[in-house]
Amino acid sequence: MRKTRRSASSTLNGDNIGDIGAPVEVRRHPAARRLTLRVSRTRRTVIVTLPVQCDLDEADSFITRNIDWVRARLDSLPDPVPFLDGAFIPLRGEAHRIVFAGPGRRGPVERKVASPYPELRVSGHVEHAPRRLKDWLAKEAHRCLDERVRFHAGRLGVTTKRIAVRDQSSRWGSCSTTGVLSFSWRLIMAPPEILDYVAAHEVAHLREMNHGPRFWALVQKTMPDLEEAKRWLQIYGMDLHRYGATADEA
Repeated sequence: MRKTRRSASSTLNGDNIGDIGAPVEVRRHPAARRLTLRVSRTRRTVIVTLPVQCDLDEADSFITRNIDWVRARLDSLPDPVPFLDGAFIPLRGEAHRIVFAGPGRRGPVERKVASPYPELRVSGHVEHAPRRLKDWLAKEAHRCLDERVRFHAGRLGVTTKRIAVRDQSSRWGSCSTTGVLSFSWRLIMAPPEILDYVAAHEVAHLREMNHGPRFWALVQKTMPDLEEAKRWLQIYGMDLHRYGATADEA
């Protein structure tokens, strides 16, 4: 697995830089020789990297000079979808309508078959409903991933230690040198075969900690349709990160 040098970071107020309406993260990197600029599609954040000797005023000026480019990239991002009453989110690849059902119901979230769309009925007070829904989705992701990890581990003859489910923005899954498998909870929103592929991918890393031919042969052995799943993630994967923003972020 590739290691990178650590960089120090700080935050500027994007509202004060040409009114771009997005957070700005400044990173000082020891290997940087010039200022660079990018927009994170997953975090909806403007990121400027600069050499250690540069100051924040230079970062501000650099963004201002490239403000039209920044705005164009931000405008190209899909609108965020907060977990609000009446919003639609995918669950296992199928659109579901969120319904804040209020106090008095059993369990945090109940999936109900309804027409024209199934519903995710979230119990409890409205102010806690988004967090309850996110926690439930993460638990569903953990349950499904645990099942598929066990399945692929059996097929490949490896032993798993434990899995962790987090809100990872840079990758869908990872395998540590100690054998812990980590996954993004957002995989539960993708079609089941996509979650299955990511589980198979990380299990294969328990045998081959690389992306060489032997690694891909292992993935192919336990997940024959891996190419279709890879294409889906390349085309639609980033879209999953727009779900679950808070009302303030939207």
